[in-house]
Amino acid sequence: MSSIDSPMNSKTNLSISSGSLPVKQVTYSGDRNEYVIIDNKKYLRHELMQAFGGTFNPGLAPYPKHKFANAAALGLAAFSITTFTLGLYTVGAMGIKISSVIVGLCFFFGGAVQFLAGVWEMAAGSTFAGTAFISYGSFWITYATMSVEAFGVAAAYKDEPEQFGNALGFYLIGWGLFTVMMIMCSLKSTFEFVGLLTTLLLAFLLLAAANMTGSASVTKAGGVLCLISASFGFYNMYSGIANEQNTYFILPSFPIPVYGDSK
Repeated sequence: MSSIDSPMNSKTNLSISSGSLPVKQVTYSGDRNEYVIIDNKKYLRHELMQAFGGTFNPGLAPYPKHKFANAAALGLAAFSITTFTLGLYTVGAMGIKISSVIVGLCFFFGGAVQFLAGVWEMAAGSTFAGTAFISYGSFWITYATMSVEAFGVAAAYKDEPEQFGNALGFYLIGWGLFTVMMIMCSLKSTFEFVGLLTTLLLAFLLLAAANMTGSASVTKAGGVLCLISASFGFYNMYSGIANEQNTYFILPSFPIPVYGDSK
């Protein structure tokens, strides 16, 4: 890595924001664009973190200055197990209609642990992963409060159950909009990375529609999307912890072609 004063020799000039610290400008130089210049610092491509679902990194970014363990794997585990369990309840697996068991999972693993994984990612300089895990961790905590009488959320709508369904629908639509922005910032990553977020978006929208219409079939469809999103999450999580030193089974990663970036 070397510092430069000006990217005058660059062939390609783009303005983007990486998954790590905020980036003002990225340019490329060299006969084969083998150099990447990020905010006036010049790197060889192999010196940068690549897009990878196992670290929840959506694009080229410098490695963190401080050595930390991969908190993204923990955040993905918290997200995936909680989403998987909710998906099973939502599709009506084994005839379960009372889902109280998931409340503790939402508060402590999907919620608190995922939130803390996001804080860890922020400390490591990963803005994208930190924003995602802190936000979705907060989602699980707020979602769990609706099932706890002490918070009085459901009780407030006791005489207006239709309003409760509509209000919950708007709540889920809001999370859907947030997920759209996460997808837009991950389009240069991997198919399994975008698959997680896209199926999550569809799950939010279907469950929003189900709450606003009372449709049992749409509810089940939303549950199926939760299961698929969780499966993508497990795939990314395993990719983030599996390596040649601890297993014989390494999952492949499927990068999305990046257009306008000459290799």
